[in-house]
Amino acid sequence: MSQPTTHPTATTPTARITTPFGFASTADEVAAGTDLSGRRAVVTGGASGIGVETARTLAAAGAEVTLAVRNTEAGERTAADIAATTGRTVRVAPLDLADRASVDAFTAAWSGPLHILVNNAGIMASPEEHTPEGWELQFATNHLGHFALATGLHPALAAAGGARVVAVSSSANLLSPVVFDDPHFAFRSYDPWLAYGQSKTANVLFAVAATRHWAADGITVNALNPGAIATNLQRHVGNRLTTPPESRKTTQQGAATSVLLATSPTLEGIGGRYFEDCAEAETVTRRPDDYHGVAAYALDPANAERLWETSLQLTARGRRA
Repeated sequence: MSQPTTHPTATTPTARITTPFGFASTADEVAAGTDLSGRRAVVTGGASGIGVETARTLAAAGAEVTLAVRNTEAGERTAADIAATTGRTVRVAPLDLADRASVDAFTAAWSGPLHILVNNAGIMASPEEHTPEGWELQFATNHLGHFALATGLHPALAAAGGARVVAVSSSANLLSPVVFDDPHFAFRSYDPWLAYGQSKTANVLFAVAATRHWAADGITVNALNPGAIATNLQRHVGNRLTTPPESRKTTQQGAATSVLLATSPTLEGIGGRYFEDCAEAETVTRRPDDYHGVAAYALDPANAERLWETSLQLTARGRRA
């Protein structure tokens, strides 16, 4: 991943992006031949699921990887495993995305440039719960925590020159737009899937807005659907996948699109887009039966800007980002 000298494509529409990779490609295949020596990467939720394989592949390519995790004991076990398989030392740092103090502590402790930030951690279809601020937990964890993390790390990303942020979203963006008048279900009856869908739409909108706001810094942000992978993400729905077996992915396959967005020369200077199966997804105006594509409302610039301003206000970050 080389550093771009100019960044005009960050906000310039181009043709839909395809790559030689697809549904069955693995993270290791996507990163083959990539040299990330001298690059620093943070992977949130890097102690389980596709986060492990994302971190492993980035480390194997030479990156200095930090696992930002809530459970540091699990993080240390994962770091040891990655070190054993790649020969690379991996750092572990505590991060609870639903805890503002934890996010602030992580960003305050970071020093030096950051070349790759993979916003991978998340929760899905959890029972109704709110943070001390009154934020719905899925929106708080999946979006607001990552928003605060990325904006807090903005100086480090800007210092890297050509930094990339990867936002792990989901096909659940097709379930719900961000309901700006009631994002925390203060008036609506709580529905765990609508709450999850809203948070995953927010991940895509963040990519759109951040790419525009940070274009002058050479920072690009893209979102993705990793696919259906059996991980701890399903813990609130009985630890089961309803996706047909032939449509499921391994964790290495699930990490492939994240690694593509973090490393591929094809994506140099490109941001504000949504990918699935290692290619840019089709924009849809009605939910398809196969749940492929990205909802038009998730890429809408006006929605993205409204979410950006709302998120700044909620996380009390003013105009610093």
